[in-house]
Amino acid sequence: MLRRAWVLSIALALAACGGGREIVRNPAGSGVARYVTANAPEECVPYARAVSGIQIKGDAWTWWDQADGVYGKGGAPRSGAVLVLGRSDRLSAGHISVVVSVRNSREITVSHTNWGNDGATRRRIYREQSVIDVSSGNDWTAVRFWNPDTGAYGGVYEADGFIYPTGA
Repeated sequence: MLRRAWVLSIALALAACGGGREIVRNPAGSGVARYVTANAPEECVPYARAVSGIQIKGDAWTWWDQADGVYGKGGAPRSGAVLVLGRSDRLSAGHISVVVSVRNSREITVSHTNWGNDGATRRRIYREQSVIDVSSGNDWTAVRFWNPDTGAYGGVYEADGFIYPTGA
């Protein structure tokens, strides 16, 4: 009886950590774009801070300048780095995501949240979403994110670059 209660408590705890159902979609030839539907919306900043360990606060668009003299920055993606999108008409507070993997010189996967056009898509925590570099100079200043709902890459976003965690 005690063992059954222990197993049930572990199962419930693990289910609570999941935050919802996980949906897996394959971008055309680009690997897996996974997301988890979260129990509550979470902003991209606290999520990226927790995942990357980079301890910057404030709106996402302010991270690029705040990293000066504190963290390394550059135009090359690295696993664990934070990709910073500046403020724009579509992103009034900017946006940040954490690089999960570098697939090649023009494609990475990121983990982030609070990304999408409506309540349902904003509540997702995207775990391995493909992002491609569409800049003419291959310098990651213009990017497009894979949209698992439409099965295509979305619009172009201007990027400031990558902030590297300490020691990376």
